[in-house]
Amino acid sequence: MLIAITLLPVIDWLTLSIDWIQAHRTLAWILFIVAYTIATVFVIPVSIFSLAAGFVFSVPIGVLLVSAGSILGASAAFFVGRFFARDWAAKRIENLPRFRALDQATRHRGFLMVFLARLSPLFPFNLINYGLALTSVRFRDYFFASWIGMLPVTILYVYVGSTARDLTKMTSGNVQSGMAGQILLFIGLAATMFLVIIVSRKATSTLSQHLASESVKQDTLS
Repeated sequence: MLIAITLLPVIDWLTLSIDWIQAHRTLAWILFIVAYTIATVFVIPVSIFSLAAGFVFSVPIGVLLVSAGSILGASAAFFVGRFFARDWAAKRIENLPRFRALDQATRHRGFLMVFLARLSPLFPFNLINYGLALTSVRFRDYFFASWIGMLPVTILYVYVGSTARDLTKMTSGNVQSGMAGQILLFIGLAATMFLVIIVSRKATSTLSQHLASESVKQDTLS
């Protein structure tokens, strides 16, 4: 992979892509959202899309596009898992006890559980879309909790992607920001990562407590 990146004119391709996007903004935005949605439904890792959004688009536009693509993809996967592929989804999570506890927890605190699950790395993004489809959570709670809960990581990935673009500009001489600009860039990145890590840890701790409580209840009932 690294050899291919080194040998192939990746920077030239990216430059041409950015030029095309600048000339066809609306179409590029639509294509990006559609691609992100399809990738989510087919359980294709989408982190590269989020990074690319930061590199190709500005941070605000990138966040909006990734947010739109992720919630549309998550919603589509939810409906596929709930109505068309229940058996397939059930097999993917049958050996994961956390999902059984999450199922019980969403019966009483649907919005909160989905929100915490989105903030926490305990559940992979693509897998949890289908896992939650098998629970009794209402789609309204799933939609809004997912949308809000995915924002911190969305901002982080897009920001990381944007730093690559900014550093490329700096090293090529297109931006005369000097050492101060680079320092501010890395300070912003470090602050964003720190905040996301803190939020993620807190969410994981709270979610784990809820899931442990539900597991105890299940063991007591059985």
